[in-house]
Amino acid sequence: MTACNSLSRRRFLTLAAAVAAVPVALHGGDAQAADLPLVTADDPTAKGVGYVADAATAKSPAFKAGSACAKCALYSGAAGAASGPCGIFPGKAVSAKGWCTAFAPKG
Repeated sequence: MTACNSLSRRRFLTLAAAVAAVPVALHGGDAQAADLPLVTADDPTAKGVGYVADAATAKSPAFKAGSACAKCALYSGAAGAASGPCGIFPGKAVSAKGWCTAFAPKG
């Protein structure tokens, strides 16, 4: 298997998990966004999607300038908030200025 095929499959599985998690994120839970713990760098899902709390530190070749969690379709935090829920990380919040390989621009 080539590295290209492996990356494509990983990205597909990551995006499939994100799409599956969107309904959960949109419905929310009993917890308010401010009550959610922030995702940490040692979180297995965070490692899997290359999450960084500050997009300026992203080292992935998939990163595009101007990308950040606050501009992602999976992010459901309030406008101007420092952090908010993300469909990739149910029950946790991400930094609004963070980034991961599942980034999908809001449409």
